[in-house]
Amino acid sequence: MQTPAATISHLIPAGFHALSDPLRISVLELLRKRELCVCDLCEVLGVSQSKLSFHLKTLKEAALVNSRQEGRWIYYSLNLTQFNVLEAYLADFNHNSVISSARPCCD
Repeated sequence: MQTPAATISHLIPAGFHALSDPLRISVLELLRKRELCVCDLCEVLGVSQSKLSFHLKTLKEAALVNSRQEGRWIYYSLNLTQFNVLEAYLADFNHNSVISSARPCCD
């Protein structure tokens, strides 16, 4: 079992990786409005279910989306908690923005 720190250290890079693809960003934008099933996402985005499944897997591994099954359909929604984690990670850079100069190198 992973510790919370190990989980966070995994989810930070996974989250930014997931945010690096335009199709995944489009999925997230659609999910900002409401929960959607795979068939609706495929239709709106104009992609095959197999292509979308690959991208949804990446978003799930990064904990950016939640899924639930109802009958034969899987519905996706945003996991706002993980977006808060990524936001806090970036905000920490702003709060600690004083960067010291490098020490002189040894000759």
